[in-house]
Order: sequence, then structure tokens, then C-alpha cells
Amino acid sequence: MDTLNALVAFSNFVAIPAVAYGSQLALGALGVTLVYGVLRFSNFAHGDTMAFGAMIVVLLTWLLQSWGVSLGPLPTALLALPVGIIVTAGLLVATDQLVYRFYRKHKSPPVIFLIVSLGVMFIMNGLVRFVIGPGDQRFFDGQRFIVSVREFKAMTGLREGLAIKTTQGLTVVTAVIVVAVLFWFLNKTRTGKSMRAYSDNEDLALLSGINPERVVLVTWLIVAALATVAGALYGLDKSFKPFVYFQLLLPVFASAIVGGLGNPVGAIAGGFVIAFSEVTVTYAWKKVLVYALPDQWEPSGLMQLLTTDYKFAVSFVILVIVLLFRPTGLFRGKAL
Repeated sequence: MDTLNALVAFSNFVAIPAVAYGSQLALGALGVTLVYGVLRFSNFAHGDTMAFGAMIVVLLTWLLQSWGVSLGPLPTALLALPVGIIVTAGLLVATDQLVYRFYRKHKSPPVIFLIVSLGVMFIMNGLVRFVIGPGDQRFFDGQRFIVSVREFKAMTGLREGLAIKTTQGLTVVTAVIVVAVLFWFLNKTRTGKSMRAYSDNEDLALLSGINPERVVLVTWLIVAALATVAGALYGLDKSFKPFVYFQLLLPVFASAIVGGLGNPVGAIAGGFVIAFSEVTVTYAWKKVLVYALPDQWEPSGLMQLLTTDYKFAVSFVILVIVLLFRPTGLFRGKAL
């Protein structure tokens, strides 16, 4: 029985949160890896793109809630998500036309694009803070739990309870659908194949008649969708705070680089590697060990390596280790 309690505690506090968080990081890392794979630069504005998309979803959700519109047990934010994607796509396309296109025409080196993306990042960050403010904003409604601790204890008779939040289940299901659609698009559609060809060899793709501006446009549209979905899901699961998305850029980039920058499969794997690393290192393992170990071995301390305040430091350490010993990432970064 104690073994089951230990397993439930592990699932409740480590496995389930890490899977939900990993899904959010994977979606964010996919956006980063698409920009790098197709446009050949590291987009440091991606975290604030997620914040902008989530902000639009938050504002529209509040508007719908004020009108009494709801989805019952599901969050109203799902209705606002398509509009958030469209607005974010408009912002990214406008940014590309007004900023990145100039440097692309002049064939500027990737480091110039990186520096320019930093400027775009600060502008987006200021815009989001100006519109919605710097504080925490909550926009979740509907049923809070799929399974609550009380219901689980009543069903199983165990001492330890298991809670699965609606936002966690929604995050995983949405991530699976988005990833499946993205891979189908890249591998089965003509436009997706054009993007992959452009990523593999730009000059050869141009000689084959592929329109580079169309490829760039579609890339930004996909990135807008990924960023908005990832940002909204993260905000629903935790809360929306602009500065957190600025911090989230580190684990998102770490996920993309650990998996292999430019490799979509690697981005997904890297997201879960970073998520499980952060959660396991910052979790206080005493509760699990009390059930798993004999009474005489019961730990006296919390058995926590780092507090949650340092969870982003875990991403940084993993990123440094990967860059030192396997800079190509787990799946060897390559074109799409």
C-alpha cells in the first residue's frame, strides 16, 4: 500500500506537472526551432511573442466572460484562442515586413538578426506590460479538476490523493493535436515540403521555383500559432505575468538546443527533458521517500536539491552541459 502511495505522490507532484510543463515548453521550442531551421537565426523575441499572444487571449476571454459566454467545464479561453493566433500572426508578419525583411534582403549574418530580435523582444515586452500591466492576471473558468484529491481518495482508499487539473489535461491533449497537425503539414502538404526544401538548401530551393517570401510568411504564421497556444496554455495552467514569459525564454531555448536546434522532434524531446529536470531537482522528495523507504530510514529534511526559485537555473546548467559536450543536441540539430 505504501508503494502505491509513493507512486501516487510521485505522479501528483512530479510526473503530471512535468508532462504538462513539458508540453508547453515543447510547443514553445517548436516555434524557436522553426525560425532557426527556415530563417536561420535565433529569435530571442519568441518568449515575448508567447506573452503577446497570451495577452490577446486573456483580454478576449475577459470580454467573453463579461458577456456571459462560457464553454461549461472547459475554459472560455479556448474560444478566444483562434483570434489570439490571428492577431499575433498579424504582429509577426508586420514585424517581418518592417524589420527582418530589410536584413534578409541585405543577406545579413545570423548574429545581426539575433541582435535585431533582441530589440523586437524589448519592444514587445514593453507593449504587453503597457497594455495589460506587469502583475499576475488569471483568466481560467470552468471546471478546475478532472480528478480531485478527495474523489481519488474516495475511489481508491489510499492515504495519498491524486489531482489532475483541467488545464493540465487540456495542455497535453492540445499539444498532441498541434504537434500531429504540424508534422502532417510539414511532411504531406506542398507548402510544408517547400519549407523543408528551403531549409535544407536555400539556393537549390530558389532554383526549383519556390517562392522564398511565401515560405517566410507561412513560417511566421505557424510560429504565431505555436507561440499563442503555448503562451495561453502556460497562462491557464499557472497565471499570466509578462515578466515570467521573459524568463521562460531560457527553458524554451534550452529545450530547442538540448533536442537539437532546427530539429522539430528534438524540440519536443528537449521540452520534456528540461521540464522533468526542473521539476525533479526542485521537488521536495520527503513525502515520496516516507512511503517508499522503511520507517528507520525516514529522512529528516525536505530532500530538496534546489528551491523552486532556482528552477530556471536548472535549464541554464543543462544548456551549458549540452553546449560543452554535445553542441548538436540529442537529435543532432539539422534542417526541417
